[in-house]
Amino acid sequence: MQTRRETLAALGAIATAGLGGCAGRGLPDSVELHKAGAQALFDDRWTLEHLADGFIWSEGPSWDRQRQCLYFTDVPANRAYRWSDAAGLEVFLEPSGVEASAATGMREAGANGLWFGADGWLYLCNHGERAVQRLRLDTLERETLVRDHSGQRFNSPNDLVRAADGSIYFTDPPYGLEGLDASPLKEMAVNGVYRLSPDGECERLFDHLTFPNGIALSPDEDWLYVAQSDPNAPHIYRAPLRNGRPTGPLALWYDASHFLAAGDPGLPDGMCVSEDGLVFATGPGGVLVLSPGGELLARIRTGRATANCAFGGANGDWLYITAHDRLLRLRSNTRGLQWRS
Repeated sequence: MQTRRETLAALGAIATAGLGGCAGRGLPDSVELHKAGAQALFDDRWTLEHLADGFIWSEGPSWDRQRQCLYFTDVPANRAYRWSDAAGLEVFLEPSGVEASAATGMREAGANGLWFGADGWLYLCNHGERAVQRLRLDTLERETLVRDHSGQRFNSPNDLVRAADGSIYFTDPPYGLEGLDASPLKEMAVNGVYRLSPDGECERLFDHLTFPNGIALSPDEDWLYVAQSDPNAPHIYRAPLRNGRPTGPLALWYDASHFLAAGDPGLPDGMCVSEDGLVFATGPGGVLVLSPGGELLARIRTGRATANCAFGGANGDWLYITAHDRLLRLRSNTRGLQWRS
């Protein structure tokens, strides 16, 4: 099986409709409507702003409401960036994961998914450390929260979401390891989905996905969403939760196979949730906008394989998108879940 990046790179070479003749830094006509009335979700201009580029594979965006800036990673470059309207693009962490000298056997040693917590810490999935950590932003000191389950090292934690009670849900595919599932460093037979409780207990919730990737919670935290970046099963799954734990299976919620079959670049990857429960999920062609019931409302077309997205800005109504080598944003008429009153 091709790796995610090999698949995405190959698909990314395919020209995508709707982006021809773009002028300046904007990408006009970026929103493709799939449901009547969906245009009300977006600013009238429907224009993607091109904020920065030159990355190998941009990932993990998360907005810092205290400092009014976006953090995101370039995983293979082992670097993390900060972007703001005031200062533009700045290198934030280098290395974002581990030093090259400590990265033996790692395919990607950088940090991947990020989450700015309401407690002021920046949480990160560190491929090189094979751990979930948190970062104190004033000193850049790191604290490792968890690096193993039942005595076995994680593969390479990839993406995370933090619940209101402080629980952290995260995915653990093998993308950071050379050889992926065949890596001699791989200690686990599965690629799991986990919950780290506030008291430090780490529980494996699901172990049957091939390449679990993006992860998100519904506004009421009654549902857990997990994306699978498998070209043979490009799916988004959903499981019911009660008191932080699943009460049912992780069932198929959205199947993106038709977009992939049409030649659109990308696979299901990262996602974020609006205050009204809409799921903005990266997938073939860009960002899929899905109703809480799993109905496709619209697609934001980026013209390239797209890794992740996050709401940001002072009012939480800008959608920031990490799309392969670019950082983009689009104004919306909904806000991120963290801005819910």
